[in-house]
Amino acid sequence: MKTTFAYKPSVWVPFRDQKELERVRKIKKTELTRHANAKFRIRIVKDDEADFIFATDMFYRIKRASDAGEKIVMILPNPVPTYRKVAYLINKFQIDCRNLIAFAMDEYADEEGRIAPESWPQGFAYAMLNNFYYQIDKKLRPPRGHFYSPNNRNINDYGRMIADAGNADICYSGPGWTGHLAFIEPDAPEFDAPLEQWMKMGPRIVTLSPFTLAQNSLHGSFGMSGDIALVPPKAATIGPAEVVASKARLEMHTLSVHNTATAWQRMISRLVLHGPVTPRIPSSIHQLLETECIVTETIAQDIEVNWDKGY
Repeated sequence: MKTTFAYKPSVWVPFRDQKELERVRKIKKTELTRHANAKFRIRIVKDDEADFIFATDMFYRIKRASDAGEKIVMILPNPVPTYRKVAYLINKFQIDCRNLIAFAMDEYADEEGRIAPESWPQGFAYAMLNNFYYQIDKKLRPPRGHFYSPNNRNINDYGRMIADAGNADICYSGPGWTGHLAFIEPDAPEFDAPLEQWMKMGPRIVTLSPFTLAQNSLHGSFGMSGDIALVPPKAATIGPAEVVASKARLEMHTLSVHNTATAWQRMISRLVLHGPVTPRIPSSIHQLLETECIVTETIAQDIEVNWDKGY
């Protein structure tokens, strides 16, 4: 005989509306691409196509701007190895990148709010420079001063710096386990505000969620071993205002646990795409904007119980 066991989500869970949680859990893959906002375009692709789409989009935008002699401003997420592929294409086709301006969307910080230096190997700035900037042939690279990352000297002006560059032509992103956008955490006290006010908030140093520490402890840069003590406790990040001000957005829902069927992103993807728009699910802001959203087959698959699987 089966019985029910009713309980509320843990107080540590940022979004706890049980009715909404149950609704989005039931969203099938076949329903995922439907949305009331026609400018919020959701597309499901094969897992091995997502990286190609990301690299192609970056290269296309850089080449188009170069051909036109125009400036191109990008907000870039954690510089995954994809960026080396973009650099390879730039070198192969000899694309002049003198007008490319890039802003890292976030960077780690310690418990006192001291932002990691560009020379720290686990840092996002270090990865952006070494996976992308320095992979571009010297004669094709933009000036070094065109690649920015948050630091303690510029964090209070970082939003103005992006605005002064003309705002981002493209902002790339993907939701974290909490639904964070960049490191805009849903439960960070530094971003505690009603939606209308929250959408106007700019860069700052924030407290990272325990779920983000767990997520990032699985990253290769931290040893892929669940070493949550190794992940810094705070971070510098852009704010919702910089995402809203961007002229285009590409949101990628592509993360599984190193190409297995296990995907912590499967549930939060549904909340981001079809849950309420709220600071408690930061990436849900894309539902109000013109955004292209790429979802892999693994993330899009139905959420189903599998009793034959353990951890």
